[in-house]
Amino acid sequence: MSEWLLPRTFRSASGDIRWNSLGEPGQAPVVLCHGTPFSSYVWRAVARSLARRHQVFVWDMPGYGASQMYAGQDVSLAAQGRVFAELLAHWGLAEPLVVAHDFGGAVSLRAHLLHGARYRALALVDPVALAPWGSPFFRLVGGHWEVFEQLPPALHRALVREYIGSASSPGLHPAVLDRLARPWLGEVGQAAFYRQIAQADQRHTDEIQDRYGEIGIPALVCWGQEDTWIPPAKGHELTARIPGARLEPITGAGHLVQEDAPAELTAVLVDFLQSAPDASD
Repeated sequence: MSEWLLPRTFRSASGDIRWNSLGEPGQAPVVLCHGTPFSSYVWRAVARSLARRHQVFVWDMPGYGASQMYAGQDVSLAAQGRVFAELLAHWGLAEPLVVAHDFGGAVSLRAHLLHGARYRALALVDPVALAPWGSPFFRLVGGHWEVFEQLPPALHRALVREYIGSASSPGLHPAVLDRLARPWLGEVGQAAFYRQIAQADQRHTDEIQDRYGEIGIPALVCWGQEDTWIPPAKGHELTARIPGARLEPITGAGHLVQEDAPAELTAVLVDFLQSAPDASD
């Protein structure tokens, strides 16, 4: 399985961010945002496909994947939204196409609605966007993160792998599961795993969900129809809140649509991105 590398660094207020771009500079830019507890690695197949016609930017949020993790780090949705707006400015992207999954959906929505980030179009894939959210497991850990942080490494590893694996409907390839779990292992990674859950607060979507009617750009909502983390009904609800948004159900896919149905998702995204108006329109 080919390696996924993020060789470039952006120093943000929440720590160093690792990022990369694929495709020829000057092509229409597309930015891919990952969710939790994942990293940009979940976008690898989609990113390489889109890079045939776009310059594709991928990044790991602070506290995730290859980006910096440290004690006391602010990895909240509020911080991530600010960081994303700063990163777009660092890249010099005035109106990129944005595709965001899970928590990345909330990050991209906050950056757009609260921090002035402008997009040509926005595609949301099983996003965290509407209350209530958080599985029973997620809420349990969030309320007792100090206890879970002290789990013996072997038990923590088993918990992380089981949790990540549950995001896929057909099940993840063992090598993919290993790669997604790897950043959360070891002393630093284990602390970072529970830190990001402890800071996940629904108020950060509560304060923007009544503003989705203000979104005036082309919007697409994709949803894995076997998603057990966020029910597909949320996709219908979110689509109804965004003017002109279109819903694309992805059959046979769970929450990790990128892993469960990469070809189907890529085809939908290609059609949507190609139909987006030019930045000058």
